[in-house]
Amino acid sequence: MAPRLRLALALALALVLLASGASAASVGDTCSSEGDCGAGLHCSDCGGGGDKTCTRAKPIDPLTHGTGLPFNNYSWLTTHNSYALAGSSSATGSALITQTNQEDTITAQLKNGVRGLMLDTYDFNNDVWLCHSFQGKCFNFTAFQPAINVLKEIRTFLDGNPSEVITIFLEDYTASGSLPKVFNASGLMKYWFPVAKMPKSGGDWPLLKDMISQNERLLVFTSKKSKEASEGIAYEWSYVVENQYGNEGMVEGKCPNRAESPAMDSKSQSLVLMNFFTTDPSQTGVCANNSAPLVSMLKTCHDLSGNRWPNYIAVDFYMRSDGGGAPLATDIANGHLVCGCDNIAYCKANSTFGTCVIPPPSPPPSPRKAPSGGKGTGAGGSSSSSGAMARVVLPKLSFFFGVALLILVILSY
Repeated sequence: MAPRLRLALALALALVLLASGASAASVGDTCSSEGDCGAGLHCSDCGGGGDKTCTRAKPIDPLTHGTGLPFNNYSWLTTHNSYALAGSSSATGSALITQTNQEDTITAQLKNGVRGLMLDTYDFNNDVWLCHSFQGKCFNFTAFQPAINVLKEIRTFLDGNPSEVITIFLEDYTASGSLPKVFNASGLMKYWFPVAKMPKSGGDWPLLKDMISQNERLLVFTSKKSKEASEGIAYEWSYVVENQYGNEGMVEGKCPNRAESPAMDSKSQSLVLMNFFTTDPSQTGVCANNSAPLVSMLKTCHDLSGNRWPNYIAVDFYMRSDGGGAPLATDIANGHLVCGCDNIAYCKANSTFGTCVIPPPSPPPSPRKAPSGGKGTGAGGSSSSSGAMARVVLPKLSFFFGVALLILVILSY
């Protein structure tokens, strides 16, 4: 190869790499499509003035810091009404007239690190369906799809990810015998964590690594107490304390238990579930709610739950926030649970509990969005020009490639 051609190729490659590196926007930067944002980020409609912005969609995987702790020493991102997807239609063929709470499929949620799923199960059309309904009955206009579809998605994920553990919370309106039938048909029973191994009086759960090695990687809780004895499905509030859902659970400085749950500071249950979503879901309102208020409630519920960090953090539209969002809240909880740090990102590898990156930086604040045309604020308090940078850099990708091609052509002659 001629020296000039080699030089041209080298320069062209450098420019291409520069362009690709510059193209990945960070948390808080303006975006126009999913591809504009970096890995683990989502281009959401939470920007100010109608702009879209890059928000976190994925928490740090706590398994990267080992699996040697009891299961109750980890925190998992959880989606409320995981199946109730915005823009979807009923599998009955009817239009849906009901609330929606998420915007991507169960499979996509699991790929993004969601490990807790909330499902509402009903007897409907001679099968078990997922419905967002009322008065304990499912209708065509509240029925999303047969439960078997989602359960098979979960099984496929567990099949392909042998180190992952998933928890299902069932708001259960089915008759006796309905759930065992659908779980057996889904192929999930091979992953079932047995009720007999669950701690009965608030003790530690088995080590996460043991649950993985024994392939007992699916926890299922039901809202019907009788089904623990009759069907082997754990009654949730014998093992979990849970705060109030809806607007009543979002009052600053308070973390009351929901009616069915024991008190939040009860030590007879070793798992803590924190709900943080409004009674009437809002894809716009959730942008602010899933930000600083969520982190604030995380600390409030810790203090009012016997100084325990939540093991499950349940939200609507988990990818929407003003920045770090629910993934950041999960990282904060895991930092305290796994290594005694303010964020799992600060855990120091192969070190004792409480040894953190020194000095541990403050968790990045949720960036505030300026109106369209103004300057945004990047993650971690970076310069206010970062939002503008995204608007300038991304359109210039074609310029980088054009210059690279021009150099290649000129120096080839």
